[in-house]
Amino acid sequence: MFIEPNLTGERRGWIEVICGSMFSGKTEELIRRLKRARIANLKTEIFKPAIDTRYDEVEVVSHDSNSIHSTPIENSQTILLLAQDVDVVGIDEAQFFDDEIMNVCETLALRGIRVIVAGLDMDYLGRPFGQMPNLLAIADYITKLHAICMKCGNIANVSYRKTQDESQVLLGEKDTYEPRCRKCYHEK
Repeated sequence: MFIEPNLTGERRGWIEVICGSMFSGKTEELIRRLKRARIANLKTEIFKPAIDTRYDEVEVVSHDSNSIHSTPIENSQTILLLAQDVDVVGIDEAQFFDDEIMNVCETLALRGIRVIVAGLDMDYLGRPFGQMPNLLAIADYITKLHAICMKCGNIANVSYRKTQDESQVLLGEKDTYEPRCRKCYHEK
């Protein structure tokens, strides 16, 4: 994709959402798209929630250890302050951001910026997670990725939590979560 000028010469922005369960490759795809934008000499900025320090305090890192430098932030409004004079904005782990993330993405797109958002569409209970349903509703392009079910090998769309912790937000890796298909998730 590229930023296409309209008939008046203005850039047109849009919103892309990459969603799916844990271990489906969301962050990997976000990093891939941002690196391709850089190859095209587009100016990029990448943001992640400050609470996500699983792999690195600053880098956005995929489970496959690919990474890209980012800016950790406490709230989504900060993106509007820091995303000046850019062509593409990447946002990782969007489900952890506050209620304003949808308005921030819409504002950026109206400024002519390509916005690429990655996040979990469902929590460990299989319910819509955070602001992701709202982002999916306003997205121009949606990519839903799937992992492989750790029980049966089918496509997985739910992040099964292997611990008894019932808080909605619990950062973790393979020791805490595993991808499961609908059938295996409900068999628990």
